[in-house]
Amino acid sequence: MRMTVADVMTEKVVAVSAATPFKQIAETLIAAGVSAVPVTDDDRHVLGMVSEADLLRKEEFREQYYREGYRPPLRARLRHPKGRQKAEGDTARDLMTSPAVTITAASSAVEAARLMNERDVKRLAVVDYDGRLAGIVSRRDLVKLFLRDDAGIAAEIRDEVLDRNLWVDTDGVQVEIRQGVVTLSGWMDRRTEAAIAARMAGRVNGVVEVVNKLTWKQDDSTWEAK
Repeated sequence: MRMTVADVMTEKVVAVSAATPFKQIAETLIAAGVSAVPVTDDDRHVLGMVSEADLLRKEEFREQYYREGYRPPLRARLRHPKGRQKAEGDTARDLMTSPAVTITAASSAVEAARLMNERDVKRLAVVDYDGRLAGIVSRRDLVKLFLRDDAGIAAEIRDEVLDRNLWVDTDGVQVEIRQGVVTLSGWMDRRTEAAIAARMAGRVNGVVEVVNKLTWKQDDSTWEAK
């Protein structure tokens, strides 16, 4: 079963406006128990994201105003080139990271994980097709996908992947799973079918790794080259 962002996201999201002052943003983060909030306009269109890290720029850069010649560490300046600008900001408009990295609820959980990794962010604003806020999906939400019990994962591989989706004889395939690690053993008619079975099993939510011990009766991997 293909897990989507809609399956794991948080729908009840606290947001702030661009005019929300620094102190109110901090209070919102603490009260909601979150590390970041989206910034939206009056129509709930997502303008950006403001996080604890954005607020802490003020403290990080504060010392330069009190110690002559002080400059923040080079790594801080390179990682956050707008650090000083944010440190001087007093509202969400000045503090936020914009544009926000967004995704739709219909996107797959795998797409969300890939986007977070590519953009080096911990969360994504989930938007509808008009760009309005629909929820938030975080790294923690995606990690929960791996909390499925082994029996449930094995049942999905057996029922959905092997019996329903492959359209080939899979009676000779055995599925074993321990702590999310799937071992496929036994036989299939063709080598390419065995490879497809392992690849599809690896896409099941909760699978940590697939160990492919399948054998085959015919090696058809070179047929296309002939």
